[in-house]
Amino acid sequence: MTHDASDITVRPARTSDVRDMQRLIEPYAHRQILLGKELVTLFEAVQEFVVAERDGELVGCGALHVFWEDLGEVRTIAAAEHAVGRGVGHAMLDALEERARRLGLTRLFCLTFETEFFGRHGFAEVAEQVVEPDVFSELLRSQDGGVAEFLDLAHVKPNTLGNTRMLKRL
Repeated sequence: MTHDASDITVRPARTSDVRDMQRLIEPYAHRQILLGKELVTLFEAVQEFVVAERDGELVGCGALHVFWEDLGEVRTIAAAEHAVGRGVGHAMLDALEERARRLGLTRLFCLTFETEFFGRHGFAEVAEQVVEPDVFSELLRSQDGGVAEFLDLAHVKPNTLGNTRMLKRL
């Protein structure tokens, strides 16, 4: 499969993109591929997101969430259904990885059903705990649901069943 991403522009998300981002995420949430996101949650996290545009149309979104000094999570990558397989996810993931490097992160985590996509981009499945015990105890203080998923805490299990934990070193 060839990806022609030359006509895709990836940029930081703006508040004016949030409703379109929610529309991109909804079909995946209905199929339980992604967790659904409330509008307020998307507005609160808009600075973590990038969006992909093609011919003036929003065709993708994705987020980078920082967990710790060296570790971040790629979250909520969604491409418009008519744009799947056309380089949108690839372009967004490249932009998110570049953002991670600029922030000083050296590892990226994702919790995904899309193991082939992330595998093609250098992510590998992990079963072991990814952080040291002292960092684990610090992360337990986070109110962020994604951090609880990362830590594999029991109370988020219904949301994460079937997902694969993957990690990439930058």
